[in-house]
Amino acid sequence: MAKHSGNGHKTETPDVSHIRNVEVTHEASDINVNGVLTFVVALTILTVGVYIGMLLLFKQFQSQARKEPKPGPMALKAPERLPPGPRLQSAPGFEIKLSDGSTVKLEKREPQAEYRILLEDWNKNLRGEQKDASGNQVSIPIEQAMEKVVSEGLPTRVRAGSTKLEDYAISVPTAASSGRVSEKRLQ
Repeated sequence: MAKHSGNGHKTETPDVSHIRNVEVTHEASDINVNGVLTFVVALTILTVGVYIGMLLLFKQFQSQARKEPKPGPMALKAPERLPPGPRLQSAPGFEIKLSDGSTVKLEKREPQAEYRILLEDWNKNLRGEQKDASGNQVSIPIEQAMEKVVSEGLPTRVRAGSTKLEDYAISVPTAASSGRVSEKRLQ
């Protein structure tokens, strides 16, 4: 069979229709069937293995979640949602503890309220009106305390067999020695 092109040149293609090779269905260099089948089988096995591993992992997570249920922040009560102290004045949860153990809530009040309440608590202590939780008086008026100190004097420690004034001195580190050497000083 000859083809004729327009410029006068002839191209001939040999007739190969008579060649038949039934034993050969493909070229061996085109594809490696064993390699492809091995890859598909290995990929299937790995996919099933990863799936089973993920199921086991999620079951482990669910069992841990059932053991330690933690409520969300919106499920907590209002005092539990507050940040740890100290808190800003006039912020929610701001309170002060008085010397008798009671607490006064000062949230959403002016900052001076804290000073006024503490000043009143301190003045109660100075006037001798301070009581503990069971109602016992824990302080005496300042005037009575001063009279007691004047009449009885301050308690002192006396070392047995000592009469030197230096025995009552305290040891103070010196600045020149960076605290390695101390000297005795009277107060």
